[in-house]
Amino acid sequence: MRILILSKNIGIYSTGRLAEAARSRGHAVKVMDPLKFTIATVEGRFTIEHKGNAVKLPNVVIPRISGTVNSFGMAVVKQFELLDTAVVNTASAIALARDKFMSAQRLAAAGIVVPATAMIRNPEDIDTALRLTGGPPVILKLIEGAQGVGVILAQSRDAIESTINAFFSLGQNIIIQQFVSESKGTDIRVLVVGGRVVASMRRVARAGEFRANIHRGGQGETIDLPESYASIARRAAGIIGLDIAGVDIIEGEGGPKVLEINPSPGIEALEKVNDRDIATEIVKYVEERAVAV
Repeated sequence: MRILILSKNIGIYSTGRLAEAARSRGHAVKVMDPLKFTIATVEGRFTIEHKGNAVKLPNVVIPRISGTVNSFGMAVVKQFELLDTAVVNTASAIALARDKFMSAQRLAAAGIVVPATAMIRNPEDIDTALRLTGGPPVILKLIEGAQGVGVILAQSRDAIESTINAFFSLGQNIIIQQFVSESKGTDIRVLVVGGRVVASMRRVARAGEFRANIHRGGQGETIDLPESYASIARRAAGIIGLDIAGVDIIEGEGGPKVLEINPSPGIEALEKVNDRDIATEIVKYVEERAVAV
């Protein structure tokens, strides 16, 4: 089977491991930078070229689309879909997961508990947003972001207003989110693949940091994942439409809340913490998806 991994660099741990696992199972694997394609619609036909040459269509595409290549990368993923290639995850699911407010809307509408979240576009509405989210303090987030980038803990109203004005001046949309203090700088990352929980871990922020992201210095720990949390993670991934998802859950006084969903979750810490070959688990699912098309 021919597998194409869309990633900027094979040197990225998760990309490399997926390629290694797929090759060990006898598949032909290519890793290609999504920014180096030319995609077009010409007289009702969809074309995709790489460096001026037509791309031989793979059996399945695994998108590893980072936030920095989000818009163009998703257009590339959609082009493969239009060419009837199996894709794990689809462009529409990636787009929904990347938009933190729209994904929160979709989850909440389906009965998944999320932290109180507000979105405004006028600084005059700050006090209304704070009343609705129970702050300050609150968490300020870019609508699109990953690995903890663009996430700020704002402790006072003055800090909130100055930060929001700075984002607005740069043309950035942000969300204002409830700060769940009892989570104490921890969250739970659950990896869902094909509707099944493959691995999980608790992430603990480094000293002085409120973000538990591994890329922000957080540490992963083993966890005996309660079935209630596993069920929430499976449901959340399905609601967003993701085949592969990293579901982040925080533990609040009122029970678990889904913080956000990552459509290109890293597997390095999960493999180390769980001492498991997660890359092969993902490739096995990719094989099933390719056969199903």
